[in-house]
Amino acid sequence: MAFDRHKRPHLETIDQRDPFAAHRTGFNGHPPFEVLAPAEQRLPYVFNSPHSGCQYPSSFLESSRLDGRAIRRSEDAFVDHLFSHVVPLGAPMLRAHFPRAYLDVNREPYELDPKMFEDRLPPYANVRSIRVAGGLGTVARVVSESHEIYKHRLPVSEAMYRIEEIYKPYHTTLRRMLAQTHVTFGYAILIDCHSMPSSIRCQSTDIRPDFILGDRYGTSCSQELTNYAASILIGMGYTVNRNKPYAGGFITEHYGRPSRGLHALQVEMNRGLYMDEATHQPHAGFLELKNNLEAFARELTSMPDSSFGAEPIAAE
Repeated sequence: MAFDRHKRPHLETIDQRDPFAAHRTGFNGHPPFEVLAPAEQRLPYVFNSPHSGCQYPSSFLESSRLDGRAIRRSEDAFVDHLFSHVVPLGAPMLRAHFPRAYLDVNREPYELDPKMFEDRLPPYANVRSIRVAGGLGTVARVVSESHEIYKHRLPVSEAMYRIEEIYKPYHTTLRRMLAQTHVTFGYAILIDCHSMPSSIRCQSTDIRPDFILGDRYGTSCSQELTNYAASILIGMGYTVNRNKPYAGGFITEHYGRPSRGLHALQVEMNRGLYMDEATHQPHAGFLELKNNLEAFARELTSMPDSSFGAEPIAAE
């Protein structure tokens, strides 16, 4: 199946300025992230693909003990392409070009493992989170299946650079997109787009779900949104689980404030639906899933405004 991983839709960006020119060499000519936006935003939705980046800095690869294929195991590969149709529908999308193995923006800003670094971390670093213990902090120690990334310990300055220069601007951009949406429509809905290994099973049923919807156990968005999203996918013949084992990460928890008209729903897709995980290439199911996701997005974004009632206040 011929597929151009880096072909971009012919779409306008939300901001024509380029604040990341200095970083382009490190990410193979790409900015660390970009916003794809319609000429006019017609929907109160913002889509986010924080883990689909595949532009690996050469210095990062040189510091890794993993080969080019193994380092990509933590990517939510092709998710930005699978959801790119939302932009012509009238919703903006924020997508990362930096890889998750390099920096994970779905974590607190300073979830860091002290064992990874040559020198002492600042006192405000969260060194005791469950995610840090598993090697999956803001700067990850491992990729999936616990494969160690680095040959040697890193200087703390390297982590601080990634956080200050990429993590914080990414979240500033996402907050701005949500605030603009909230002001325009009176509420904003964030769909956080991810993929998961096909080996993931639901513990209670031993079923490998096609989709997992995460709403932080009903706290990050209206129940109507989660219920409606599940009903659409089930109607298409997919198996859907809620919150287990993925209830939503930092992004869903941090931005989901349904009482204030800010809703966040995480959507996890089974990679086996669309790609060969061994070769890291799309397979014949890619186009079918992309078409189904377009139908899913069309129906989801047609939900009535009454499902998201809140006082029209500015986003934080």
